Amino acid sequence: MLSSSKLRTAATLVAATLLLSGCNDSKSGGNGAAGMQMPPPEVLVEVVKPRHLVLKTTLPGRVQALRTAEVRARVEGIIQERRFTEGTEVDAGELLFQIDPSTLQADLNAAKARLARAQADLTQATLKQKRFANLLKRKAVSQQDYDEAYALAKQSEADVAAAQAALARAKIDLEYASVRAPITGRIGRALVSEGALVGNSGAATHLATIEQLDPIYVNFTQSSSELLRLRRGNEDENLTIEDPHVTVQLEDGSEYSHGGKLLFSEMTVDPGTGEILLRAQLPNPERLLLPGMFVRVSLDQAEYKQALTVSQRSLIRTAQGDMVMSVLADGKVVPLPVKTDRAQGDRWIIKSGLQGGEQIIIEGLQKARPGATVKAVVAEPAVAKQSAMAESSEEGR
Repeated sequence: MLSSSKLRTAATLVAATLLLSGCNDSKSGGNGAAGMQMPPPEVLVEVVKPRHLVLKTTLPGRVQALRTAEVRARVEGIIQERRFTEGTEVDAGELLFQIDPSTLQADLNAAKARLARAQADLTQATLKQKRFANLLKRKAVSQQDYDEAYALAKQSEADVAAAQAALARAKIDLEYASVRAPITGRIGRALVSEGALVGNSGAATHLATIEQLDPIYVNFTQSSSELLRLRRGNEDENLTIEDPHVTVQLEDGSEYSHGGKLLFSEMTVDPGTGEILLRAQLPNPERLLLPGMFVRVSLDQAEYKQALTVSQRSLIRTAQGDMVMSVLADGKVVPLPVKTDRAQGDRWIIKSGLQGGEQIIIEGLQKARPGATVKAVVAEPAVAKQSAMAESSEEGR
């Protein structure tokens, strides 16, 4: 049997133990409640900043030689020799083909003989006309005889002029026997061989083709409605470029190393396609661009002095219109209605709704509801671009 004093001591210890246990339970319960409060989710944002932006348009095009010349036989004869290598560069005036000149040389000699005879007849007629003029003064011949002598002299002058023209024509024909390059450029394959009769029946036989490849043209078309919209633009922000820069993408997808300039646009619209023809000129020293080649042309058509843009991944389409999610300084998420102008690359140009300086969510939109609190992590420009590219690739898969 325990004494009453011992019983009282045991009871006190039990009570103290229970009290301590209750305090511990209270503390542990408080810590558990605090552990249930999750930190705000992180979202990736970019700060909207105005920037200079050049609006580019990419269009399909075809390459065309700067100048194309068809080498033709201008006189009739047999090809004696071909003096060039197919596919090489030739200079203007360089000898390409030699036509047999023997017949043309004979024609030249005959023209010289006819001229000499006409000159002799003119000399005789002139002397006769002078003698009759003296005799007419002494009334030794009639007026009719003098008139006939005068007319014969004039006819002889005309015969000399005709013979001189025939001689000049014979010289030209003989020169045409040596077929020369009309322009500097790259010559293609020979369309005739040695021994072929060319220029028969008055036809100028096509012998070869020369194309000037440096510089070179690129022809492309653009919708008239799109061109009109770009030219009108927004008078406060959009300015038409006076000297548009042109870049070209080759058939293998690589970018051509030389830029060019826009030469002109047609003043009429093709009624069948509703498009306008445009032409650019580019240097072509390496001869990478060849006539008939398909390319893609990137053309600077307008510029924004202070453009506000957002990533395409940040834009939300709704029935009420477009919007983006912005994070305020206190971490609150608020939707901002915006109006877009046009897409440029992987970004939208914002026409209205933003002032600049806003933090727009570009990654983590599923975590950000209007009114929610988030932790904004500002993305570097390169990170933002890589994020957009990664999301685009995932969406493509």
